[in-house]
Amino acid sequence: MTTIRDFFRKKFFNDNRTLFGLWLLIPICAALFKLHKCNNFLIFRGSFYHLLAGQDLYIHYPNEYQDLFLYGPIFSYIIAPFAVMPVWMGVTFWNIFLAMILYWAIQKLPCEKPSNHIFILWFCAHDLLTALFMQQFNVAIAALIIASFLCVEKEKDVWATLFILLGAFVKLYTIVGLAFFFFSRHKIKFIVSFLIWGVVLFLLPMLIANPTYIIDTIKEWFYTLVVKNGNNLHTMRQNVSLLGFIHKTTGCWFSDLWIVVPAMILFVLPYFRVGQYKNAAFRYAWLASVLMFVVLFSTGSESSTYIIPIAGVAIWYITVPWKRNKWDIALMVFVFVFSSLSSSDIFPKFVKTHFIMPYAIKALPVSIVWFKLCYELYTKDYAPRKIE
Repeated sequence: MTTIRDFFRKKFFNDNRTLFGLWLLIPICAALFKLHKCNNFLIFRGSFYHLLAGQDLYIHYPNEYQDLFLYGPIFSYIIAPFAVMPVWMGVTFWNIFLAMILYWAIQKLPCEKPSNHIFILWFCAHDLLTALFMQQFNVAIAALIIASFLCVEKEKDVWATLFILLGAFVKLYTIVGLAFFFFSRHKIKFIVSFLIWGVVLFLLPMLIANPTYIIDTIKEWFYTLVVKNGNNLHTMRQNVSLLGFIHKTTGCWFSDLWIVVPAMILFVLPYFRVGQYKNAAFRYAWLASVLMFVVLFSTGSESSTYIIPIAGVAIWYITVPWKRNKWDIALMVFVFVFSSLSSSDIFPKFVKTHFIMPYAIKALPVSIVWFKLCYELYTKDYAPRKIE
């Protein structure tokens, strides 16, 4: 009798061509299903034309779209090729672009076994669909963080700093990629290229817009993010983070610093294990930690943001030099069900509306993995070994 495990071991499920086809099909399907309601893409598209016209990027344009634009002005360059297309074509190719750059970044991870790439791609597929239904740039943020890490690994610090800053000039929290600085073998080169790219990306929008306008726009962007951060604290669909989980489940609304500061200490403590830096598995564990941390401790987190930490969870699971135990497998199932699938129609609407969303339950499984990862980073030897 064929078991479920045997079924999923069939060549179809373990063929890179299958995964490539799936990751190409997902963005197309997401675009087709949302052609009538692609509000985020209309916001992104509008930012390009508003920048060209010298208009305020961060006010409401109710005749064009709902909600506000929240990215840095450099994003108008990124969206430009898709903004000049008809909407139906632009949203389709935008989704394909996002999916393919993350697919590329994952495939570039130097996993020991090809099956590891396949595992990551399957594990992330549902969250990719969730993000692309919203045309979310978070897919690219995950790719940029992974790419910056890989460039540091390959001693291409100039490219690493470009990826870090490109993400940060769109969404500030991508600056977390600086966590990889300590693994760089060319720290002076890293710092210099970081400063140069910072100047270049600051000046780049001024090629098509008045410098004073760009400076004022950047100032307004920061102000808008501060206001948005305050608004996120009590909304059901935002702050789907560990911060939101703690506040919403306890009903206590204290300063996030009481959570963020201890979390930052936990995050940086493994840096003191300098002797582990030489072990690739230790560095990849750091990548996983960064991908989870950036969402778990951001009030701007939402369901479609979880493509970032879910990729981190998958990397955490497959890159260690020891064999994962049954509790780790159970954790992966817990994450997949309650962090990935909880936003889907598999869960009854009543459960999502009254439990999953109001209490930010989506953040809990990933948080448990992150705390376990922190413990492993403090205590485990990541030296290569034969897996029993």
